[in-house]
Amino acid sequence: MTGQNATSQDTQTQESQAVQSDSPERELYLDAAASDAVPASVIEAMTPFLTEGYGNPSSVHASGKTAARALDAARASFATDLGAHAGDVIFTSGGTEADNLAVKGIALAQIRRERETRAAAASASTPARAFTPASASPHSPAHRILISAVEHPAVAQSAQWLHDFFDFEVVRIPVDAQAHIDLNVLSREAQKGATLACIMMANNEVGTIEPVSRAVRICHDAAVPVHVDAVQAAGTIPVDFRGLDADTLAVSGHKFGAPKGLGALLTRSRVAIEPIVSGGGQERGLRSGTPNVAGAIALAVALHEACAGMEERNAPLAASRDALIKAICEAVPGATLTGDPVNRLPGHASFTFPNVNGEALLVDLDARGIEVSSGSACAIGRHEAPGTLLAMGLSETEAKSALRFSFREPLHHTDIRRIAQALRASMTALHAM
Repeated sequence: MTGQNATSQDTQTQESQAVQSDSPERELYLDAAASDAVPASVIEAMTPFLTEGYGNPSSVHASGKTAARALDAARASFATDLGAHAGDVIFTSGGTEADNLAVKGIALAQIRRERETRAAAASASTPARAFTPASASPHSPAHRILISAVEHPAVAQSAQWLHDFFDFEVVRIPVDAQAHIDLNVLSREAQKGATLACIMMANNEVGTIEPVSRAVRICHDAAVPVHVDAVQAAGTIPVDFRGLDADTLAVSGHKFGAPKGLGALLTRSRVAIEPIVSGGGQERGLRSGTPNVAGAIALAVALHEACAGMEERNAPLAASRDALIKAICEAVPGATLTGDPVNRLPGHASFTFPNVNGEALLVDLDARGIEVSSGSACAIGRHEAPGTLLAMGLSETEAKSALRFSFREPLHHTDIRRIAQALRASMTALHAM
């Protein structure tokens, strides 16, 4: 062995030992895209409505009215921070329910309209030709759902459900190598007509920010309503629901500091939605169930704090993201950044790594005190290659080597160095097996 090789091996051994010795001191949590801590201020704001102001906001007594006023205030604050009106906000149990309500609810409302039209035509004295049969045909333009090829499973599986039970055609719009939706294909398909188009604002796996404003205009020019999944965007980058002119928009609280199980669907009154949960008719009749007042307050406070600090936080957050990308690419030859290198979420960096399995790399890093993700954390017990990366044109082997690093606060330069060292040591250890 040459002296140079021996020195290199000694250096890598020292790095590995240093990283492993650091891990008991402090774990580095780099999976904020999956979930993050709830700030003390949010817990403090919601707690009184669990222990004192616990009345049902639908009740007419004093305690109920107090809860109703708090719910209204939370709704108004939440709406303001998303560029919406208070009446646009439907509180839900999270992003998944919000996506389901939008996709299934809009399609089911279309089916209801067709049924009523057929019934009216059958009972009317006017000739049958006055009815437009195309709207009742299973594969007519009114029975098509357009989704980008990189949508979250909450959207993609909702569209598939419509196909399985109501024979809707699901049209997947391709993306380029950086996960941007192909607007030309979207335009062509929208011109054929559709019940709904679904486009995420920012991708959860690779961090790419999509050209949503242009996509909404393209679809509206073709009279196609648009649902936007803003789960990864809200609280991280500006979201302006009314300015965007989307028809519905989904958010999830645990992505920006609220407890898990809280979210919302923003809706415009111009789009009909059929409820998918039956009951007492709360939330404008679209989401029955006793409102979670404490949860709504937590959602509003967390979002407000995230939005209030966004401008000040995002520049240093993006700078530390870029420093992390540089450090990882230097530490691991062959590491490849995935997604848009510039127009991406500020605290999001994702890579593929050469000749290694991403799950194995994740486990090894975890043992070294570095907590990351191998993709979306919203599916249980699945080990398939990430669908987003396959849609971007990566091979299954490349896709299975992916890791995602996500964070809501800027990283210290010592943390960046530690991450890079841990990655190099992990790669060396795995390649030696």
